[in-house]
Amino acid sequence: MNNLLTVEKLSKTFTDKILFDEISFGINEGDKIGVIGVNGTGKSTLLKIIAGVENADSGTITTMNGLRIGYLPQMPEFDEGMTVINQVFKNDNPKMQTVKEYEEALFQVENNYSKEAEKKLIELTEKMDKEDAWGLESEAKTILTKLGITDFHKEVQLLSGGQRKRVAMAGALISPVDILIMDEPTNHIDNETVDWLENYLGKCTKSLLMVTHDRYFLDRVVNKTIELDKGKLYTYQGNYSQFLELKAEREELELAGERKRQNLLRRELAWIRRGAQARSTKQKARIERFEEVSAIKAPELRGSVEISVGASRLGRKTIEINNVSMSYEGKKYIDDFSYIILRDDRVGIIGHNGCGKSTLMNIITGRLAPDSGTVEIGDTVKIGVFAQDNGEMDENMRVIDYIKEVAEYVPTADGRITASQMLEKFLFKGDIQWSPISKLSGGEKRRLYLLRVLMAAPNMLFLDEPTNDLDIETLTILEEYLEDFPGAVVTVSHDRYFLDKMVNRIFSFEGNGKIKQYEGGYTDYKIQHDKEEVIENVEKPVKAEKVERKQEEEKPKKLMKMTYKDQREFDTINDRIEGIELKIAEIDEEISKCGSDYVKLQELTEEKEKFEAELDEAMDRWVYLNELNEEIERNKKGL
Repeated sequence: MNNLLTVEKLSKTFTDKILFDEISFGINEGDKIGVIGVNGTGKSTLLKIIAGVENADSGTITTMNGLRIGYLPQMPEFDEGMTVINQVFKNDNPKMQTVKEYEEALFQVENNYSKEAEKKLIELTEKMDKEDAWGLESEAKTILTKLGITDFHKEVQLLSGGQRKRVAMAGALISPVDILIMDEPTNHIDNETVDWLENYLGKCTKSLLMVTHDRYFLDRVVNKTIELDKGKLYTYQGNYSQFLELKAEREELELAGERKRQNLLRRELAWIRRGAQARSTKQKARIERFEEVSAIKAPELRGSVEISVGASRLGRKTIEINNVSMSYEGKKYIDDFSYIILRDDRVGIIGHNGCGKSTLMNIITGRLAPDSGTVEIGDTVKIGVFAQDNGEMDENMRVIDYIKEVAEYVPTADGRITASQMLEKFLFKGDIQWSPISKLSGGEKRRLYLLRVLMAAPNMLFLDEPTNDLDIETLTILEEYLEDFPGAVVTVSHDRYFLDKMVNRIFSFEGNGKIKQYEGGYTDYKIQHDKEEVIENVEKPVKAEKVERKQEEEKPKKLMKMTYKDQREFDTINDRIEGIELKIAEIDEEISKCGSDYVKLQELTEEKEKFEAELDEAMDRWVYLNELNEEIERNKKGL
């Protein structure tokens, strides 16, 4: 297994905080590495340094000659006026540049025809043939479509934030690189897209280095895990489940070592206190050993995010949603939806991006008025909303003042504690409480915002994508808190692990404003939903055939025609097939002359198999294009 990149004694400090101190690790061919750590430990910074976007304070990064690295940041930046296809093929790779130029020329011919534009397109089509770039073009369009982007020539600036992230992801996925670095690739994409990305990366031959808090994703994609913890780096062979086991073993060994060290210190301290004289060399050496062992830093006990905030009393009447409907710019997002939220409900809301999940949450919590229908909120209901953004967070405000704005004291299940004590439980210790919010990482700001929501003691929690930007440790403790939370929890989430663990009812947006209810967690929903799709697909062809036959009888015939690309391929495919067959014949002749040169024979055999596969593909296209041409001719005669 070839080594691609080696990190040696890398250090980085942010203001007065040490992110990592002389860490070392390597990336080999086939490695798919997940980076784990509490928010603020420097995960994103490490990725930026390896990608060459940021510099380390010290240390070296050694790479294989000609190593190509691709990088997908959390918040991609785009050039003004760039279209989707331009952005995807922004890489300076020659083949990608050819595809970009071809797509631009094709768009020009189809939307602003001129002879000059057609001539340019013909030249670029020949260049696409020469560079064998059609597969790359097809892969890019397939990936964009899977990611929900179908208008390839739309300006990126006109897309939503989530769509822009997916365009950047498509560009990263098709880039011809050796190592692909991805920072939170699963954020802001829906469950189906996460499933697709998981399968795609599982089959991907590139080496991967990524930060993600999606635990199912880590389990199914990565084969190595590195953890950043208090400036140190630990490497574990295996996925997330194996990481948990190996980490527990490591911490147990560290504690056992510390117990042994403490026992040694007690014995040596007792010897010194008995008045041992340091006159002999042996006695001096023993005292020096005691001092060395004393100086060893004990392993820090892991801080945990403890959430013990109490909840306000909830009366009999909760929230009643009656026949709610909502449309925007002619599109129906919610159609006649009714539901009564129960006192101990655990509801997960899922659906494609842009389908109306956050809109439904805003209607239920009174932030948005529906077009029709009503939402009745009980007098004792106290709503807490953990939104996708952090609300009005003044970055100049000190951390502790941001919390004290809600309350000086926080009600808990055991009584009350101060805002400062609550911050300690949320890993905001010491001086950081008196620092401005601007000094926090993005994930730390999310953790702080979560604390602010919970400390107000709501009895109904509405969580909109709570797993975005929260580290796994915080998520785990949040889940433990929610299990004992004495009120209702409604969450929009694409995190399948979180949904399986936390909810017992799924509301699925099925299209055209319809919201369907499924019992159980995400896996239960997926099993039931897939069964329904199988049944529907069995019944659909029969219904579709009847409808199609009736429509064919009623509608006037339309003139069919080939696309520019298909027509050109139809005109040249016979020559292409003849050329491939000629190459195969030439290889057969060379094979007959090989004699006992088995190395040469192996090379020729592999080359022949490649051309035979290409011939099969060309013959399939020949059949398709000839059938299409015959259909067009029949259509013309029928008009």
